[in-house]
Parts: sequence; structure tokens; C-alpha cells
Amino acid sequence: MSEKYKFYDPHGMYFVTMVTVGWVDLFTRFELKHVIIDSLRHCQKEKGLVIHAWCLMPSHCKMLRLFFL
Repeated sequence: MSEKYKFYDPHGMYFVTMVTVGWVDLFTRFELKHVIIDSLRHCQKEKGLVIHAWCLMPSHCKMLRLFFL
């Protein structure tokens, strides 16, 4: 992973957007959106990921203030 995309300040405010290639509406399928949701929950529980707000849309996901403890 590039150094450019790592978070260094645990008290900083971050806004992160993940987008599918070509903005394909991938997360309209029940199974696929739960892959993302389950992955985020796993990272919160097992890796200490902190997410204060998130929104999953058909082709992308937005998260506010996320960092690992």
C-alpha cells in the first residue's frame, strides 16, 4: 500500500470515499452490499477501526472520521 493513503493522526478528521471502477452500480445486490458491511464490522471488532458515520450508495461508500486505534 502506498504511504500516500495511510492515516497518521488518530485525532484528525478524515473523509474517505471508495468507488467501484466505472461507477458500476455494484451495491444494489443484497449479497454484495453485505460483503462491504461485514468487512467494516470485522475491522471495527477485530482491528479497532473507528467509523463515526458511513453511507453505502449503489456505486460507492463514504465514511467520516475513520482510523485504527
